[in-house]
Amino acid sequence: MMKTKTSELIDPAGEKNERKQKKPRLGERVTMMDIATAAGCSQAAVSFVLNNTPGTRISQQTRDRVIDAARTLGYVGTTYTTGTTYSGSDNIIGFAVDQLATSPEAVVAIEGARQASWKTGNVLLVTQTLSDPFMEPRAIRALTNGGISALIYMTIYTREVELPSYIYELNIPTVLLNCYTADYAFPAVVPSEIAGGQNATRHLIAHKHRRVATITGEIWMQAAQDRLTGYRRALATADIPFDPELVVEGDWSASAGYAATKKLLALSDPPTAIFCQNDRTAVGCYEALKDAGLHIPEDMSVMGYDDEEISRHLVPPLTTSVLPHLAMGQWAIEHLHPERLPEKRRYPITKLECSLVKRQSVAPPRARKQSRE
Repeated sequence: MMKTKTSELIDPAGEKNERKQKKPRLGERVTMMDIATAAGCSQAAVSFVLNNTPGTRISQQTRDRVIDAARTLGYVGTTYTTGTTYSGSDNIIGFAVDQLATSPEAVVAIEGARQASWKTGNVLLVTQTLSDPFMEPRAIRALTNGGISALIYMTIYTREVELPSYIYELNIPTVLLNCYTADYAFPAVVPSEIAGGQNATRHLIAHKHRRVATITGEIWMQAAQDRLTGYRRALATADIPFDPELVVEGDWSASAGYAATKKLLALSDPPTAIFCQNDRTAVGCYEALKDAGLHIPEDMSVMGYDDEEISRHLVPPLTTSVLPHLAMGQWAIEHLHPERLPEKRRYPITKLECSLVKRQSVAPPRARKQSRE
């Protein structure tokens, strides 16, 4: 099982650390993402500079940094590629996902897969299926007719899926991303949600909180169920009685986070810390606390989950957990081996760590108690 550490995904100290130019390992193809990291700019800027795209207003300073980084890393443009040869279907990987537009997780997973596939000279073809019983098989067939040599099948919500027979009949390696089947017929990777919920709650308990509330997502979803299970396990391990009044169901939205926080503050014995089960819920929680005249973390500690971009820019920055979709996309590519054809065998489900990202929204409850006296 591959373990994913926080340091592989995010720099918890923020953007103040110096960027280090990390050369790819021997045999790996230098990508534009590598250059963007080294030059401290976006991948789009790298593409515009290296392709000399007309009509782009990129400063000469940025252009110089990109060119210097490309030379330092030994980047070779596609016109001059010598280390990788393309042989049709052997270099095309299909990526089928049910939804792209509802949240950033699918895009992040696709980017992880793209990074890993490009390093070995493979092309990624993506299709959105919406789980439509008529259009999904047509989309998969279009990929296979296009000559893909492997398939990644992803769902936006973590869950058990019943794959149609045509997936089983594909004579190519297939990996499931963010989903799994009851028969374990394919390699599958999902986030370790129970451990993630447990670690988030444990972090609050470690700061001496004993009245810890949680605002869940829609409880019919497996992610919400698992994060709640982790929350309850952390309380039980710390010998803190479970109080159902401290659990409020939301729907992952900022509006639900706001309403749930107001409900928690109205309790006769309100919590000193709130574990919001995603970062958007935490945004609403922040607003409700602000409207109530409370300060974070002095009056209330707040935890998020997912590590979306907004979490870095809240005031104070939000302590949260990484949802490892980038690493999951990379894992999927790395486990598309020819010997992993959909034969009759059982594959274990790989669970990747939802690493904690410590910022400034959590503190001991002592300050709040003093303010009430």
